Amino acid sequence: MFRVMQNRIFITILISTALIVAMSCSDDAVDLKEEDVVLEDVNAFDQNEMLGMGVNLGNALEAPNEGEWGVTLRNEFFQAINEAGFKSIRVPIRWSAHSLESAPYTINDGFFNRIDWVIKTAFFYDLMVIINIHHYEDFMDDPDGQKERFLSLWEQIGEHYKNYSHDLLFEVLNEPTGNVTNELWNVYLADAIEVIRTTNPGRTLVVGTGNWSNINAIDDLVLPGGEDNVIVSFHYYNPFAFTHQGAEWVDGSDAWLGTTFTASSSERTAIDADFMLARNYSAAHNVPINVGEFGSYNKADSDSRFIWTSYLRQAIENNNFSGQYWEFCSGFGVYNQTSGTYNEELIKALLPEWEP
Repeated sequence: MFRVMQNRIFITILISTALIVAMSCSDDAVDLKEEDVVLEDVNAFDQNEMLGMGVNLGNALEAPNEGEWGVTLRNEFFQAINEAGFKSIRVPIRWSAHSLESAPYTINDGFFNRIDWVIKTAFFYDLMVIINIHHYEDFMDDPDGQKERFLSLWEQIGEHYKNYSHDLLFEVLNEPTGNVTNELWNVYLADAIEVIRTTNPGRTLVVGTGNWSNINAIDDLVLPGGEDNVIVSFHYYNPFAFTHQGAEWVDGSDAWLGTTFTASSSERTAIDADFMLARNYSAAHNVPINVGEFGSYNKADSDSRFIWTSYLRQAIENNNFSGQYWEFCSGFGVYNQTSGTYNEELIKALLPEWEP
């Protein structure tokens, strides 16, 4: 009788697993309850290598509400990202729009469920995931007044995802700026990491530089002592007049329309010098490097976009960095969500082995 019961339980498990896998191919159904056991032995350099070349799911969950900026995440996006050959996704998230503004700063359960779905869907398609706190504008304006809330958000996020596998990475804050000076960022960064480590002692963390995650701020970044499971990240949009020409949110950018990029000697030298700053920091502090954002707006000419993106991809690979292109399917996008097709020039620039 006991053996019969064992067989029935095993069959039930098989059926349930098959149902989960089948449901995962739809937009709405990826198991939101089953979580992976966190491993204790993980190396940040190994993690960074596995991140490889990835893409940002921009203009979706960092909007005040998903969909308001033209992107609502769908299962097919993750499938397309996987099939193209990307290894990771970076998910910008505006947690502050979905949590109480006063203590206890509770994050909305429904929003947590949505993020769960994103992570689980990415896992289903063998993608590593970076989640962050993005567009926390109140914190940039008033870091002291928002400190308690900022740390509470990480306390809740850490508790919620503490049992997820190491394919999930936490990025502490996107592009510290405003009143979050480089010096102050070092203080708040240490406080946030201390909070995260109470529930996620073995989780790999991504830490951006100050001044909008500018490469020129990397030498000002001070990591907490004894912290060896961190990837340092910077964002790269140089030359800015090329990558942001015609960008509606940048004053005066229309004057840059027509700016080209040819990978001239001077252009390559400037990029190489910037990447050398990151390489030197990596060697001095024994930390891996990630380029969390890099991309060019779609008002630049296609040939220049291909040349610039190709050169950035090569620089990332040659320096053993990881990177996530900004972004998947909006103004900088590599993918057309209406037609369900990739921009062939951009995708080839990022993934030379890609085939339609």
